[in-house]
Amino acid sequence: MSDFERTDAPAPRRRDVLRLLSASSLAVGVLPAFAQAQRLPRLVTVSGAITEVVYLLGAEGQLVGTDTTSLYPAAARSTPKVGYMRQLSAEGLLSLKPDAIIATNESGPPVVLDQVRSAGVKVEIIDADHSWGEVQRKVQAVGRAAAKEAQARELQARLDAEWAVVQQRVATAKGRKPRVLFVLSHSASPQVSGEKTAAHSVIGYAGGVNALGGFQGYRPMTAEAMASAAPDIILTSTQSIEAHGGVDKFWQRPELALTPAFKKRALITQDALLLLGFGPRTPASISDLHDKFLAAVA
Repeated sequence: MSDFERTDAPAPRRRDVLRLLSASSLAVGVLPAFAQAQRLPRLVTVSGAITEVVYLLGAEGQLVGTDTTSLYPAAARSTPKVGYMRQLSAEGLLSLKPDAIIATNESGPPVVLDQVRSAGVKVEIIDADHSWGEVQRKVQAVGRAAAKEAQARELQARLDAEWAVVQQRVATAKGRKPRVLFVLSHSASPQVSGEKTAAHSVIGYAGGVNALGGFQGYRPMTAEAMASAAPDIILTSTQSIEAHGGVDKFWQRPELALTPAFKKRALITQDALLLLGFGPRTPASISDLHDKFLAAVA
């Protein structure tokens, strides 16, 4: 008769049983339930604004990779990079062994994201429509993916309150709305923004009017376009100014001399991610722009 069949056999000690169970679980590749609960999802973020949310939720320890637009906070610059958001590779993403990838519909190519999904990685795509709803969706998506939904609800409540204050200020502002032209000039061929762009939405939220309309997206900056737009203010990114070699070099572009903004040197700059990213710093960005719009037409 074996010890298992004998009624008088000594009962195995609890710690020996636990040791045996743990060893058998590991042998078949299954972690005990308590170990599974302790493992947090590994995240890759493809959008600087989404990465900002991760840090605000205290989930930066879960980041295993970010795209090249993820430059804020400064710590995000040292994270492993998966490349530019529109030029991702399945190999680069999968090499980081993420549990979830959070991106916007501006990311791609789509076939790469499909390949990552086929490999069993959760891919959450956020609709980037340049609205406050976009910011809310980013916070909610990170909360779900990072298993920090309660913290995400708290952050969203705070950001919603900040946004409401800023929009109330803009709505009650008096005086003429300035005509604002956004110039994107990170390369040698400057472009100006029409409708359905982040810049168009930002100008409106801050209490201005986009000086160019009638088309969607971006067009090359031409003398004819500048003369007809007649902007009171030129809005651009700090990166555009740096690409030109400074403010003085920027104003030397002959197209700008045809605008009312040129006569007053009415130029407003912000960091590109802060200005166009539609992330958690958007209320602060819009508040700053609104103040500068008012000052420019005072």
